[in-house]
Amino acid sequence: MRELVILGTASAVPTKRRNHNGYFLRWDQEGILFDPGEGTQRQMRFAGLAPSDVTQVCVTHFHGDHCLGLPGVLQGIARTRVAHPVRVAYPAAGEEYWKRLREATVFDDTATVNPRPVGGEGGCPLGPGPRVTALPLSHRIPTFGYRIQEPDGWTMLPDRLAARGVRGPDIGRLREQGEIRTAAGDRVTLAECAAPRKGQSMAFVMDTRWCDNALRLADQVDLLVIESTFLDCEAELAQETGHLTARQAGRVAREAGARQLVLTHLSERYGLGDDPRFVAEAASEFPGSVVLAQDLHRVPLPTRPRPGLGGR
Repeated sequence: MRELVILGTASAVPTKRRNHNGYFLRWDQEGILFDPGEGTQRQMRFAGLAPSDVTQVCVTHFHGDHCLGLPGVLQGIARTRVAHPVRVAYPAAGEEYWKRLREATVFDDTATVNPRPVGGEGGCPLGPGPRVTALPLSHRIPTFGYRIQEPDGWTMLPDRLAARGVRGPDIGRLREQGEIRTAAGDRVTLAECAAPRKGQSMAFVMDTRWCDNALRLADQVDLLVIESTFLDCEAELAQETGHLTARQAGRVAREAGARQLVLTHLSERYGLGDDPRFVAEAASEFPGSVVLAQDLHRVPLPTRPRPGLGGR
């Protein structure tokens, strides 16, 4: 199961229909919680998620709408005695805010929570599972976007396996070893019987002006979750405050070669009637699928086409 559970979609001020930020990525056995804003615990309950579902937390920056739900999430992890490690990534420059949020109130803390501050241009080592990479963005305070990447692999092709006489346990050995000798003594390589399969990927780009690292994070991803705080008529305000418009978000997706685009982090100045405008502006730049995020909606991670059946 790989899907994005959208917990909140507002920007600085929540509205009656949009909670503060919160995004839960279910990736096989991993549960990655991005930017838990105020109210995230309650939204998780509505979405059928428990503290034990969280294995990693990724905070882009320490503006309140992206982190004020963190104390409750951490205390929920401690209160329910989650046994597995929970790695928390956040900008190293905001260490003092991390400490304040973790110790915001009196509670019995847990060693299960493992801080992983990130800085510079390097990757974010969050342990087992898909690779999580963090890159700095262009906002008013230190801010990082995240990319989740599955390693590339191979798709075994039955007709080629049969033609080369590879069957039964030898198929598994060929996948693991890359080369085997068949019962007939023939040397067979993995490339002869399989097609390269690019790993799935997702990027989370929040609170940034247009910048190169937004494109790097989104490069060829299957799912791009990106802020679109303003409509294009507010482009100057977006630049001034360190944000993107819906049109710019669409342009990032197009230039990066993303497959599906999810727009979120909408300013409170916009109402229900403005929703189609966000989609239309992004779609004017990006020819692929555009989704305007709504609280408690689920977005499946797009599956990659099988080799030889089209697609990238």
